[in-house]
Amino acid sequence: MRCPFCAHAEDKVVDSRESKEGDAIRRRRECLACGRRFTSYERVEEFPLLVVKKDGRREAFDRNKLLRGLSIACQKRPVSLEKLEEATSDIQARLLERPDRELPSRELGELVMDTLKHLDSVAYVRFASVYRDFKDLPDFVRALEEALMHRDSKSEAYPDLPPKPRHVPASTGQERPLFPTDEPPPRRSRTK
Repeated sequence: MRCPFCAHAEDKVVDSRESKEGDAIRRRRECLACGRRFTSYERVEEFPLLVVKKDGRREAFDRNKLLRGLSIACQKRPVSLEKLEEATSDIQARLLERPDRELPSRELGELVMDTLKHLDSVAYVRFASVYRDFKDLPDFVRALEEALMHRDSKSEAYPDLPPKPRHVPASTGQERPLFPTDEPPPRRSRTK
């Protein structure tokens, strides 16, 4: 292997070990000319997985791009980098199990949203708002309701969230609707 520092073609392997996932072999090498060390990875050659975009373009699947997207959705959330990498590996493994090598971007986005739904509900809504291109508040409410339904059905996935209330307070008739109608608000009379 060519040395990245001096371009000499001869080196010796100093250390060799399998990666955590078992999908690569990491080798520490030492250049015989300059004596500097560098790392190389040996992986099984696979046929590339292509993501078919909405406009028909095909783009090679990029694991780092997926990890970046998950990281952005989970920014300032209590989700560790280890959990993000685990989620990324899980998504990638599920994609590689597919018999076809082309994947519509819509399916990839749905897979990411499903993973985020199990990982963090706020990250799920963040990702969904961008992925589904929310235009107004009702879109957000639908995503929130979906996340809450998932939380209620899988409460062990979200131990830090408060439990669902056991009863709903009786209506006082003074509540304002979440989404006002097109009717103008009632006028208040001024008394002096």
